[in-house]
Amino acid sequence: MLRPTEPFITVPAPAKINLYLHVTGRRADGYHELDSLIVFAALHDVITVAPHDSLTFQQSGPFGDYLTDEPNNNLVLRAAQKLANLAGIPAKARISLYKTLPIAAGLGGGSADAAAALRALCQLWLIDPSEEEVAVLALSLGADVPVCLKGLAAHVSGVGDLLNPLQFCPPPMAMVLVNPNIPLSTKSVYGKLRGPYTPPRPLNILPKNIYELTYALAQRTNDLATPARVLCPIIDDVLAALTASEGCQLARLSGSGPSCFGLFTDTNNAAKAASRISALKGDWWVKATYSVGDITTLS
Repeated sequence: MLRPTEPFITVPAPAKINLYLHVTGRRADGYHELDSLIVFAALHDVITVAPHDSLTFQQSGPFGDYLTDEPNNNLVLRAAQKLANLAGIPAKARISLYKTLPIAAGLGGGSADAAAALRALCQLWLIDPSEEEVAVLALSLGADVPVCLKGLAAHVSGVGDLLNPLQFCPPPMAMVLVNPNIPLSTKSVYGKLRGPYTPPRPLNILPKNIYELTYALAQRTNDLATPARVLCPIIDDVLAALTASEGCQLARLSGSGPSCFGLFTDTNNAAKAASRISALKGDWWVKATYSVGDITTLS
């Protein structure tokens, strides 16, 4: 057992929100190319790492029971092993995950956890790999891991490897996240996707207020919404509940779903909407939160 005097490092792993997501094409290797604007939510999982004589993983939290500690199926353990291999050191750490974000939800939870583990383990192991090396490693784990590792609101293109951080940190936006507690595989959603693909329309700067932002976002969409709704029709109910809420300026699917977000005029309306939807749908996961442009501001 770890002694209380031994060091540990704790890092937040926030939810990723695709304000819009266009699929612009498919490469010969089968990977899809994207055009997406990503911010993070203040809601987050927590990764804690501490010294240990081997690589171990433990989990807790509301969604902790849904994960496996099988190395081949655990993105956090894969990230740790790949980082140790890159540094040429033994993979030795006790990794703890407190899981508050739903699984297979379109919120990038697994990717955020892996990215947080990479940041934490670099500190624990006192290693400083180059940005290029870590970027390659992150992309090998999944398309959302690079932006989660960067931790900044950004326009994302390519297969998730091309990041263009916004030119300024956007102000917090009040939002409500809703998940119907039904997991939805990203692979299955992409499997249902059919062309034609959407030409890129990058939105590299967030407008200065919620009204200008939602107007700009309304000119864009989430191309994964149609296949996601075929696989999980309850998404329509989630979007309807958000849209009917006072102060909701835009309701949209995030990522491959089934989680949806609503952007609100203020935190008061967001809190009221979350309370109302929770009362109507007690089996849904509903949270009022706000956007974060730089995850280093979280603790």
